[in-house]
Amino acid sequence: MKYLIYILLLITSFGYAQNEQLFEKANGLYNSEKYNEAVQVYQQLLSTKNHSVSLYFNLGNAHYKLNQLAESVYYYEKALQLDAANEDVLTNLTFANNMRIDKIDMIPTTGFSKMFSSIVNMLSFDTWAILGVVFMMFFIVSFVGYRQSKFTNRKRSFFIASLFSLFLSVLLVAFAYQQEATTINEKYAIVFAKESQVKSEPKFNSDEAFQLHEGTKVSVFEDFEGWTKIKLTNGSVGWIISKDIKRL
Repeated sequence: MKYLIYILLLITSFGYAQNEQLFEKANGLYNSEKYNEAVQVYQQLLSTKNHSVSLYFNLGNAHYKLNQLAESVYYYEKALQLDAANEDVLTNLTFANNMRIDKIDMIPTTGFSKMFSSIVNMLSFDTWAILGVVFMMFFIVSFVGYRQSKFTNRKRSFFIASLFSLFLSVLLVAFAYQQEATTINEKYAIVFAKESQVKSEPKFNSDEAFQLHEGTKVSVFEDFEGWTKIKLTNGSVGWIISKDIKRL
């Protein structure tokens, strides 16, 4: 059993070292402005299921340098799925989005809804959950202190601290739940076709609802015989040929 553990550790270490070498090789190719070659090596890393913010970010940058708009937006969005508040990714995604043909407005949201959504999206599900657990531990410690303390002032302080910690713990877990629910319920895709006609119904002879171009992000709902129902941030809904988009 001991030897089996050693073997597994060696295999894991070798795989990690190999991935690090590939990542450094891809970065070297990128720095040498060999962007096509860099993309190929980054894609090798993706095939190992070793995904990370840095890998998606660098892959998006390489595609951006190649003027491949849809691919760059796609990988920046993939990076944000792992770290929604990453400033470098958000900045480069803004540059890429400025290259899009489609300029789509968002449906205005109410002040509270907008503020709540902004707060929830500040951190990932894991971070909110960890913070919730931390404050739950503070609650337990404070509550024990309240029960054990013999002095009135200390009991009051521990009681207030326990209530505050419990409130924050519940609130942070609620943020984590909302973040996870949003990730599960809302599915997105990036338009990869240079130009795509969006139809009012899932058939070629139906009326054209609007046109979309590469790099535009859409919400996806359902598939039907080679068509996908999508929705834009301005509320427009239609059916697009499924092969014209790539799901995130």
